[in-house]
This record gives sequence, structure tokens and C-alpha cells, in this order.
Amino acid sequence: MGSCYSIMGEKKSSSTTTWKKKSPLPSATNANADPSLLLHIPGRFSASAATKIGCLYTQQGKKGTNQDAMLLWENFSSTTTSDTVFCGVFDGHGPYGHLVAKKVRDSLPLIISTHWNPAQQCCLSDTANAPAPTTNSEDAASSSMDDESLGSIDVEETEVLPDMFLPLKKSILKAFKLMDKELKLHPTIDCFCSGTTAVALIKQGQDLVIGNVGDSRAVLATRDKDDSLLAVQLTVDLKPDLPREAARIQQCKGRVFALQDEPEVPRVWLPNNDSPGLAMARAFGDFCLKDFGLISVPDVCYRHLNDRDEFIILATDGVWDVLSNKEAVDIVASAPGRSTAARALVDCAVRAWRLKYPTSKNDDCAAVCLFLEHPSGVNGEVEEQDLRKIPMEPGEHFVTDENTGQLEAREVSHDPILMQSGTTRNSDEIVPVSELTVQNPTVMSRGQSKRSLAECISTSEDEEWSALEGVTRVNSLLSLPRFLSGDKRSASWRKWV
Repeated sequence: MGSCYSIMGEKKSSSTTTWKKKSPLPSATNANADPSLLLHIPGRFSASAATKIGCLYTQQGKKGTNQDAMLLWENFSSTTTSDTVFCGVFDGHGPYGHLVAKKVRDSLPLIISTHWNPAQQCCLSDTANAPAPTTNSEDAASSSMDDESLGSIDVEETEVLPDMFLPLKKSILKAFKLMDKELKLHPTIDCFCSGTTAVALIKQGQDLVIGNVGDSRAVLATRDKDDSLLAVQLTVDLKPDLPREAARIQQCKGRVFALQDEPEVPRVWLPNNDSPGLAMARAFGDFCLKDFGLISVPDVCYRHLNDRDEFIILATDGVWDVLSNKEAVDIVASAPGRSTAARALVDCAVRAWRLKYPTSKNDDCAAVCLFLEHPSGVNGEVEEQDLRKIPMEPGEHFVTDENTGQLEAREVSHDPILMQSGTTRNSDEIVPVSELTVQNPTVMSRGQSKRSLAECISTSEDEEWSALEGVTRVNSLLSLPRFLSGDKRSASWRKWV
């Protein structure tokens, strides 16, 4: 069993596991100055692609701009070994959520790599323990959760931790804090009412460490004693209705309740105004709520992998809102090939949206599948052939060059799409559905259908479906006034509340 630990809960370890030293990557400063530098890093994929160890795929929903981002980074932060992998999914929300998600995707791994250095751990420890003024609820929560984490460890489920787990955990905590600070000071991205979730996974050898904020999720597929495939959820969906999260928010004068038309979606609200209605208890950005209980402190989890573990799925809530963990695991396991697994999962999620919420606009979906064993040489060639058959969405994708046999980035352009906010819902977006005639869908989701996977992921023109006339299910209900920039914006906000 894997065990999860919050902020700084420490355990002594008798393990002799040694993790390799890290090599310098492009610094976060250089990446900020020229993000194109990241495109030239070997083994780094941030668009729909597939490699021998995994694949990733995203599809825009019916709300407007795709605000989901994802990352698969092989040989992460290491030159002496090739078994270090970084995976992440980031679900943006708010008017500029797509920009926030991409910014976190590009900067967070570099910040983690910069601080993940054994020689710097003393400095990190001193910095973490140095006294600092409490400026918002996040700083207060960080210190109070330290004590809670010490008492939250189940003795029966504890396992021997590698020597480098604690330094890496401190690096993740430090990186998340610096990332949120960088967003707050960013000169061009307004994160006051926009933010993103993040699930950041680092795997080296058989050791797995995950940092999580928000409601995106990581799920492990493993085999039991009877060789049956099981789904093990590695992260906790940090929703506002969790007792611990709700208590912190209410202690900071924030409010938690659900709307009458969405009783199953608890949201975070300002003390004296029914906005912005954020559907998660932790997130990057969203600084309008950072004084009222919202934090960006991650839950950090560790798991030691074994021979029965087969693959890991990281996905945004667009997938998990309509598919169970077991359904997602079964879809990936039944995919025709590894290179199409993420695509099959997203396609099945889109079809499940049509069945479960026929009058709603389906959410953006992004998925990363990390396989824990390399395919054989013959299967590897099949995977490369399958990769060429993956239909591409607009943007940058990776395809196999016929001459060199290497994956290379190419720009794929399609007709312009409607660019609009993807996570805000105003009252005028709710339209009557009593007169709306909904056709019974003919294509069922993988989790409920007896049809083959090939039939599920193939869609003819007469089966194309649009929910643009339906209800939008969103992460943030914004009704905030327009704010000024800089200090004037902050002053205006204080007067308004």
C-alpha cells in the first residue's frame, strides 16, 4: 500500500536506496525569457504524442479554449540514468486559465529540478524553517498542517522510504510555493480570478512521488493475487467539502456551499459576496481567494512500485467526472496499442459526457498514460506505426520522421476556433432545456458499452454531436467587477469586499 503525507511529516528510513545526482536543466529564468528553449529538450512532450514509455492526448471541450495542459518528460533532471520521468496534468480555470496552466506546465518542473539537489538541502531546510511574516491563509495553513501530518500516518500502512524522499518532498513543496509566488508577480498573466490544478509525478526506478493540488487525479493500474486488474487512486481530489479543507476555509472566513442547480458541486465563495464559486480547495493562482482559505500547498504522496503495477493514468476532471477509476483503467488496458491509449481514454470520456450530461457542454479532457514496463522490440515498431495514425488536434504535435526515425515537433493548423473563457458561467448561459429534443446517442462509453474499443473511438459524421445549446458545468462562477492592475487593483479589491 502506498501512503500519503501532507506538508512536512518526516519519517526515518533504514533504506539504502540511492537516487542519482541531477544535471542542470534550462533555468526557470531562461525559460521565462524564451519558452521556445523547452521545445528543444530531448524527451520532453507537451502535446499529443507517444513514446515507448507512455503517451499523452488532449481534446478541447465545448466551452471554448482548451484550458488543459499536460507534460511527459523522459530523462528528467538526470544524465547518469534514463529512468527518471516527470509527468503532469494541469487544468486551468477562469478567464486566463489556459495561460496559467501552460505557465505552470513549463515552469514548475524546472523549479523542482533546480531545488532537487542533495548539496542544497541544508539551504532548503534553513529556508523552510526561517521565520517569515504570515501574509495570507496559505502560510498559516502550511505551518498548522505540519503538526497534523505527523499524526495522520497509519502505522500499519507505513513503508520504508528511500533516503532521497524527504529532500525531494521538500523540493516539491518549495517549488509549489515559488510557482504560486511567480504567478502572483507575473507581469502579463492576470491570475487574480484565474488558476490551475496540478498533478506532478516524478518516477525514478521503482520509487514514485506525487505532488497534487486541485481535483485532477492520478490512478495506478495493478494486478491482485488472482491477476485481476485493479485501479488504485494515488491522489485525493481536494474538493471544498472535505472536512479538513472546509474547516480551513471557514477558519479563514471563506464560505463553502453548493448552488441549488448543482447540489453535487461544493464551491468556495468570498465572505460577503457570492463569487467566484471555485470548485476546488487548493489551486495555483486564484489570488482573490488566497486570503480566505484557498492554498497551493500540495499533498505529497509516495509509493514503491512492484512487478504487479502496470501503468499510471494522470487526467483532468473532464475524464474523472464521467468515468470511474476502474473504467479508465480498463479502457487503457484494452487499447489497441500503447500509443493510442490516452487517445482512447479521452474519446471514451467525451462519449460518456454525451450520455450522462446530454444537455451540458463537455469539459476539456487531458490524459497522460505512463507504462511501467517497456514494450518488446516488435511491439515497439507497432507503437511507432500506430503513432502515425493518431488524428491530430490543432497545435504542436510530435510525429515520426520517415528519414531519421525520430520523433519531431510539427505544427498542425486547422480552421480557427472560437476563443472564449472556458470556466466562467454567467446566469444568462443557463438556457431552458424543456423544449430541447435530445437524440438518443448511438455510441456508448467504454465503461458501459459491449461494443469493441475500435467501434467506440470511431465516429461517423452522422454521429457527431454538439452540446453548444446546453448547460455549462464549470470550475469557477465569476461575477467579479473589473479590477485595476498592480497596487491599484489590490486596493480596489479591499474596498469592494
